Amino acid sequence: MTVHIEGIVALAVFYLLILAVGIWAAWKNKNSGQAEGTDRSETIMVGGRDIGLFVGGFTMTATWVGGGYINGTAEYVYLPESGLAWAQAPFGYALSLVVGGLFFAKPMRSRGYVTMLDPFQQIYGKRMGGLLFIPALMGEIFWSAAILSALGATLSVIVDININMSVVLSACIAIFYTLVGGLYSVAYTDVVQLFCIFLGLWVSVPFALNHPAVTDITVTAVKHVYQAPWRGVIHRDDIWTWIDNFFLLVLSFLAAFGCLIMAVPSVLIGAIGASTDWNQTEYGPIPPKDNGKADMILPIVLQHLCPPFVSFFGLGAVSAAVMSSADSSILSASSMFARNIYQLAFRQSASDREIVWVMRITIFVFGALATVMALVTGTVYGLWYLSSDLVYVIIFPQLLSVLFVKGTNTYGSVAGYLFGMVLRIGGGEPYLRMPPFIYYPGWIIEQRENPMTKVMDDVVVQKFPFKTISMLASFLGNVAFSYLAKYLFESGKLSHKYDFLDAVMSKHSEEIMDKTTLVPRGNNIGLSEMAPVKSRLSVTLATAFTRRDTLPKEACATFEEEDSSPDSPNHDAE
Repeated sequence: MTVHIEGIVALAVFYLLILAVGIWAAWKNKNSGQAEGTDRSETIMVGGRDIGLFVGGFTMTATWVGGGYINGTAEYVYLPESGLAWAQAPFGYALSLVVGGLFFAKPMRSRGYVTMLDPFQQIYGKRMGGLLFIPALMGEIFWSAAILSALGATLSVIVDININMSVVLSACIAIFYTLVGGLYSVAYTDVVQLFCIFLGLWVSVPFALNHPAVTDITVTAVKHVYQAPWRGVIHRDDIWTWIDNFFLLVLSFLAAFGCLIMAVPSVLIGAIGASTDWNQTEYGPIPPKDNGKADMILPIVLQHLCPPFVSFFGLGAVSAAVMSSADSSILSASSMFARNIYQLAFRQSASDREIVWVMRITIFVFGALATVMALVTGTVYGLWYLSSDLVYVIIFPQLLSVLFVKGTNTYGSVAGYLFGMVLRIGGGEPYLRMPPFIYYPGWIIEQRENPMTKVMDDVVVQKFPFKTISMLASFLGNVAFSYLAKYLFESGKLSHKYDFLDAVMSKHSEEIMDKTTLVPRGNNIGLSEMAPVKSRLSVTLATAFTRRDTLPKEACATFEEEDSSPDSPNHDAE
């Protein structure tokens, strides 16, 4: 096995750059927290809420544009059974950022939430918040694993080292600077990483396009040359599956535009891979799709269709850049655990120093779990979809209910959780080789390669849009059972002593306020709070909030009115 010295040098340069920026950001983080007198733990989680528009916009884009996005898009465009028509994630994720900016960012920010679990614990209580942490954590782990899997594949091409070793090395780098710097390190390294990935890919594309082994991609888009046309086909019986998958990916505006722009080179590289006669290259006569290397098509194209100096630069840049999502995801998961599970549910008297150490430990633990998942998976795009599955089916309907439907309670939340979970798991999951126990209309059996054994197996494929149906059932179940419980207890048909979750009757006696509650229970988000805002951006939904002094004048006025009210939770404190 040949070790490419140039590749190692390029990799070392980019990693040292990322580490230097991460350490500098950690120093800035420490000084910022000391200067402003803020809690160290909250500074790590939300960066003092003063990341700024430029850094915030870049880091939101970089959070989405990672290994799954870059490598996964190229993989699906390249594969003859999918093609461009089924590479939905770039468009779905871009649209999700628009939807999030329009409907969710301001309501959650104006309430002062720190993590995504805060509104659930506020309305539904500590137990339900802990239950909702499970799918949220799994989504983050799957997402991080997709990034690490793609990064490991890229590194294994650069320096010809074992892919498992490259995954572990990549995870250690991402975990290290996330652990020492929190959100500041994540945000500022994201700026560098996004610049690297943009420059590295766009420099490489023209060289790959002009390689003698590559046929004109406008021809291979519509004609069968080396494989099926790369534009892909959506058959009539697959339309509902396509729609179901697209809605799964659609959950602000600057980041959405950036996501679409960053997808273009990946699409072109996937098309180039489908237009290449690999027998004319050093790669060999067997195409990547035929030897189980379709998920590595992006680094393979850069390695074998570009000049060495271009390929090493491009691959080194991508290696540094695809970490940009893993760090954010790991930080988000550790923030939710430290704040919503450890502190608010079990250790309400925990000191700030204790919370910081819990975050550091969980950053390491969750990073390790994502690394293990990356080592055992067979497809980057599969992990990418799974990370969205859990959020779409379980978290999204709960978030809609808790923010915009007045009167939902813990009983409805539990019912919606169970409906969504059972209906989704019941449909099975081919990527995890999990057979279904609910056979929805139109199911078929297909031959698919087992990512572990590399052997073709029979798997059940659901053609029915059961993921969207599961999401809708979860939402409607939450609303229906919430109002049913409310009616039964308030009408006296059930005695209040049976309100064992303390979710209905207690609201009539007082507005419950405790350490898990940031605003009075029952004080749901109004439609007026859904207007576009101009305040600064942050990394994810869990960190997209600002301090009062950085809010626009309209929001500040709202806070002042609330604070001046005798019923305001902030009135006594001030």
